Amino acid sequence: MRLNYTLLKQVKNLPKNSGVYHYFDKKGKLLYIGKAKDLSARVKSYFRFSPHFIPNPHLNLRLLKMLNELHSMHYIIVETEHDALILENSLIKQLRPKYNILLRDDKTYPYIYINKNEDFARFEITREVLKEKNILYFGPFSIGARDILNSLYELLPLVQKSSCLKGGKACLYYQIKKCFAPCEGKISPQEYQVYINKGIHYINNKKELCKDLEKKMLLLAEDLRFEEAKEIRDSIDKISKSNTLSAMDSAKHEDLDLFCVNAKDKRAVILRLFMRNGKIISSSHNFIYLNHGYDADEIYKRALLDFYQLSPLTSSQILVANNFEEMNDVKEYLQENFEKSIKLYSPERGSKAKLCELALKNSEELLKNYTYENNSDYESLEEKLQDLCLLEKLPQHIEIFDNSHMQGSAPVGAMVCFENGKFNKAAYRQYHLKSLDEYAQMKETLTRRIQGFDKNPVPDLWIIDGGTTLLKLAFELLESHAVNLNVIAISKEKIDAKSHRAKGKAKDILHSVEQSFNLSVSDKRLQWVQRMRDEAHRYAISFHKKTKLKSDQASLLLQTKGIGPAKVKKLLNHFGSFEALREATEVDLCLVVGKNDAIAIKKVYK
Repeated sequence: MRLNYTLLKQVKNLPKNSGVYHYFDKKGKLLYIGKAKDLSARVKSYFRFSPHFIPNPHLNLRLLKMLNELHSMHYIIVETEHDALILENSLIKQLRPKYNILLRDDKTYPYIYINKNEDFARFEITREVLKEKNILYFGPFSIGARDILNSLYELLPLVQKSSCLKGGKACLYYQIKKCFAPCEGKISPQEYQVYINKGIHYINNKKELCKDLEKKMLLLAEDLRFEEAKEIRDSIDKISKSNTLSAMDSAKHEDLDLFCVNAKDKRAVILRLFMRNGKIISSSHNFIYLNHGYDADEIYKRALLDFYQLSPLTSSQILVANNFEEMNDVKEYLQENFEKSIKLYSPERGSKAKLCELALKNSEELLKNYTYENNSDYESLEEKLQDLCLLEKLPQHIEIFDNSHMQGSAPVGAMVCFENGKFNKAAYRQYHLKSLDEYAQMKETLTRRIQGFDKNPVPDLWIIDGGTTLLKLAFELLESHAVNLNVIAISKEKIDAKSHRAKGKAKDILHSVEQSFNLSVSDKRLQWVQRMRDEAHRYAISFHKKTKLKSDQASLLLQTKGIGPAKVKKLLNHFGSFEALREATEVDLCLVVGKNDAIAIKKVYK
């Protein structure tokens, strides 16, 4: 395939500066973002210039597919390659280009830490790097961190609460023999340190911790304290699960983090192992659906940058099972970011090379035994929906939107989240709206969600409860914020210009950017999307009812002070909500109603 002359001129005239480049298709849609130490050399490596201007045939299939869609490019010059890496990482997260590999693992993993500067230190949990020096970290833990922490305070007479030392007087914990009351000087820092060391030993030797917890559990059961015994039993179970590959020890008492990437068919896995004091204390993994082919180099880079953006770097060694292209750049970035010397390498021989082999074997098993978390049917349905609606990515993280109001009163927006085969209720969102018509309400809801993309990552798919008008609105909003995101909509069948929703005969219509689909009511793809829409509808109505009830109560309260329904409506039209009305000053109120009414309203909200 020959590429166009305009692109050839752009490529040939690139500067030799460090920077970030963007590739676009004919419609101006962003395809790919990359960074370069030398923009001219890096971008030219994608092409062959003689006898024709064509994509470099030696590139992997994913990049060749991308270059076949390439029409134009844009670039940004920066001072250093380090700046280019930071900018590239930020832009990929924000703009979600079609051919960049995007990881869904946006979790932070907890660490247990202790501040060795304190005489009577406590074990605590953190998910970020603490600024104080002389902090000892343990972890990260993919599971069981809270159970380990609680177990330490169950087995050892440590200072149970951070407020205990401030009281200056022995409390209930001293009476029940769970603390030696350092607040009253009943134990010296040196004597207390013995229990701290025991706690450190427990964290590093979880089998011994579980063994002592079992003894405690049996004692509680003998005393007929079955609820407490059950809690300890559950903790033992979680702590044991966090002990993945704990039998794998190193003769050297060193700390290291290991990252391994592997792929099979259309799925890749990232496996992480964390060794502390010569023992593997925990592991974590996540799967990636390969929409446009496998690129281990980019996955390694994204895995390291994303993980250490959210988590402390407590080890000075990072092993990778395979070398990758921009390893030195990532190493320099992490060293500068964490202000410490770091080794980032792939060992070729010795015990660490064997550890990488072990990680690769485990990654192969994960891929071999991969099953969808709830029901394997969901995976095939999602793939079928992807094929039907021509979605760029397999929709694994989906957000569904609906609004609810009653003749314009108490308008609310709702978003539900479906992730990895199940509804994730922790990610549900509710929005109080000011707009009165449905179009403006959806615009307000979607705009507020877009504004939250910096805190909560962009999903793979939006589903809108509505027709082509609202679908077009969603695309326009995303385009105006330079966000690349798939959107579909679902609307009810209209009979005589009215929406029809007969139970069991819901002939809903699916809408994608390309076309609309009148699927059979028995079509599993339609039923799957209906299930998403119905959950959003339920959530929106539930929130609307609560909001309406509060609104009615507030309205009745004002009416007891002589503020009639007409004035209440006038006030709400001006201030937007009862919350804003509550915060309004008497001067603000006087702009809408008389002074006596303003005084009466302020008395209501005193």
